[in-house]
Amino acid sequence: MTRTAPSTPAAMLIDRYLPRYDTTIVEHTVAESDLAATWQALCALDLARVHSPVMDAAMAVRGLPDRLARLAGRPASPAPPAQLPLRGGPSLPGWLSLGEVAEHEIALGAVGRFWQPVIEWYDVTGMTPEGFAAFAEPDWGKIAANFSLRPYGTSRTLVSYEARTLVTEQDSARRFARYWTLVRPFVGHIMRATLATVTADAVRRGRVASPGS
Repeated sequence: MTRTAPSTPAAMLIDRYLPRYDTTIVEHTVAESDLAATWQALCALDLARVHSPVMDAAMAVRGLPDRLARLAGRPASPAPPAQLPLRGGPSLPGWLSLGEVAEHEIALGAVGRFWQPVIEWYDVTGMTPEGFAAFAEPDWGKIAANFSLRPYGTSRTLVSYEARTLVTEQDSARRFARYWTLVRPFVGHIMRATLATVTADAVRRGRVASPGS
């Protein structure tokens, strides 16, 4: 069932650009650092630095066909970039910025056929956040993801990571539902590992800012 985000006075960018969605997954953690240090850590996030034993093993298995193709002299997929900055860097295929609100939220959007064995990304070059919100071509899906921060007491910060999807064409929606059942646990694992990276960096930044504490 497609759901609609509640309308509130503090509605977020993700609510503005993908208020209706089929699926959502949200992870939260509390950073032992204040809002300013946590925001700095979020802005500096390099997604290529996010690791865990499960992630690394899965990526190694996923990359096996490409390694075999190279050994056989066949074309292989381009190697992933060494750096994947959340902001201020080159955009990933299919992804665009939906904006940010200082010390509160960074939002991203993507368009693709992400339920296929090899994801096909839509060319979003030149697409605006408003264009993303209005996009409704059949047989494509949309993802909106955001990181959001809220004060948690006087010296800690609640860090949230949400990803929503919307697939409007019925047959594609059924294929995506089957795909989502399989990948949802892994997506949650990646999100938790990403939050752990942000919060660890936030704690380091807070200690540097307050060396005597």
